[in-house]
Amino acid sequence: MEVALAAVSGRWATLLLRELMHGPRSFGQLRAALPALSAKVLSERLARLTSDDLVECRRQKGFPSHTVYRLTAAGQMLKPLLIELYRTGDALLRETSAHHGRSGA
Repeated sequence: MEVALAAVSGRWATLLLRELMHGPRSFGQLRAALPALSAKVLSERLARLTSDDLVECRRQKGFPSHTVYRLTAAGQMLKPLLIELYRTGDALLRETSAHHGRSGA
């Protein structure tokens, strides 16, 4: 359990992994999907996820060349965990909102 939680820990890691769950993405696509994330932090997070063997980086040939990021096999294994984390988070938000709505009435 600790290994799985460590893999998704850190600010932005879950959001980057969520974006990559939908398929390969370029740096620009990731920036567009997460506009609050600076280019510097995005580069750092992608480097960390790559060094953790959760994401792979492939340079596409052509002009101009561009880099594509995709989940590795280990990254793919995190999909069920991420889906459940989002479901649980959504349920907690709804519960908290409902609770605050009742206490304010």
